[in-house]
Amino acid sequence: MSTVESSKPKIITGSCGYVLEDVPHLSDYLPALPTYHNPLQDNPAYSVVKQYFVDADDTVPQKIVVHKDGPRGIHFRRAGPRQKVYFESDEVHACIVTCGGLCPGLNTVIREIVSSLSYMYGVKRILGIDGGYRGFYARNTVSLDSKVVNDIHKRGGTILGTSRGGHDTTKIVDSIQDRGINQVYIIGGDGTQRGASVIFEEVRRRGLKVAVVGIPKTIDNDIPVIDKSFGFDTAVEEAQRAINAAHVEAESIENGIGVVKLMGRFSGFIAMYATLASRDVDCCLIPESPFYLEGEGGLFEYIEKRLKESGHMVLVIAEGAGQDLMSKSMESVTLKDASGNKLLNDVGLWLSQSIKDHFNQKKMVMNLKYIDPTYMIRAVPSNASDNVYCTLLAQSAVHGAMAGYTGYVSGLVNGRQTYIPFYRITEKQNHVVITDRMWARLLSSTNQPSFLSPKDVSDDKEKLMSALLDDGNCNGPVDVPPVTKEITK
Repeated sequence: MSTVESSKPKIITGSCGYVLEDVPHLSDYLPALPTYHNPLQDNPAYSVVKQYFVDADDTVPQKIVVHKDGPRGIHFRRAGPRQKVYFESDEVHACIVTCGGLCPGLNTVIREIVSSLSYMYGVKRILGIDGGYRGFYARNTVSLDSKVVNDIHKRGGTILGTSRGGHDTTKIVDSIQDRGINQVYIIGGDGTQRGASVIFEEVRRRGLKVAVVGIPKTIDNDIPVIDKSFGFDTAVEEAQRAINAAHVEAESIENGIGVVKLMGRFSGFIAMYATLASRDVDCCLIPESPFYLEGEGGLFEYIEKRLKESGHMVLVIAEGAGQDLMSKSMESVTLKDASGNKLLNDVGLWLSQSIKDHFNQKKMVMNLKYIDPTYMIRAVPSNASDNVYCTLLAQSAVHGAMAGYTGYVSGLVNGRQTYIPFYRITEKQNHVVITDRMWARLLSSTNQPSFLSPKDVSDDKEKLMSALLDDGNCNGPVDVPPVTKEITK
């Protein structure tokens, strides 16, 4: 990936500690651009909507819990249609690309971007980039219209294909410029959005009238700032099938144990929410909360206790949990995928074998079933909730591009659609805060031990408060890096 000098963040301050982290606009570097009448003003579908256009001063706070004398804090620009646009309908030549792993809702986002451009703004020229970033310079494109995308939301995956890596900034922007593309919609996770940010900076450096827009995608829900990522609700819902199957298997046999591995490389949101939704899970293990196997208060002791009490148990583990423990017990080879992500060892298989070995050594009867539904979950179409969310994300992205905004992602913050600068999405990952109430709710639901000593909890609280102070707001949860230290007894 090429290195391009980044533009400075647009920070606007107001009274009472108000801070707006604004997004770039085409007029920032192309000041003489003309504006046009928004065609939505003449659209009969929207003529009955009261105050359909968003006020230029509307913003959304990042934190909604504040003290009466505290600062108003950070805000983001509210998404939605503006009265004036910076593109004429006939002028627009848009493209859409999907990158990274599969996620429920990709086709829905594609469909709604095309539909929004076509039906709301009368755009006729829309291209689909085949196979991720490298498709800009090494693959064919496909023409998209409302007929092509009509029922793709009923299918999993992405009709455009996807890949990891392949980001060559110069080649990509050359392709954008040569094809006459002036709106680029990039759907992908934090790595993809880092690439989108570099594309935006190169477009700005060349002085091109091109809006670069991101739609954040991660099934793990590990993108910061936004309430959640699309596909997450579907993943949690689909995970119930695997958990239910594990529960049926476990309770149907003597000392049955069902182990389910769910997605979550560095963030355990799917495992946590799937556990809370299920009510059949006895133990949930996530990357943010360290655990140990042997000794007093360890996982093995808890498993034995549960089997004695109920004769069966279900254990859910996120794929990134226990990696430190696993590396100590087996040869570790550091490999990375095309996006530069570290390839993780299969913690589900390792934990299942470790449990079997423990019970064999103690000569105790135990029957374990291991279920890994990862690719089944990734490949399903999005559910009703995610379909609605994908529609809002896509429409907001299109409204922003038509209004001349660029270098941003469309995301939900405190229940409102917003435009968020790229750097806020890519600066860190979202993690489960194990000193927060939601994790406490899970511990209460499963009745599992925390596997933490009082010192560990104290250390995590100190990290939480430090992060809150750094964030300039002590009134709500923030993103805290996962705990990685070894726990010993």
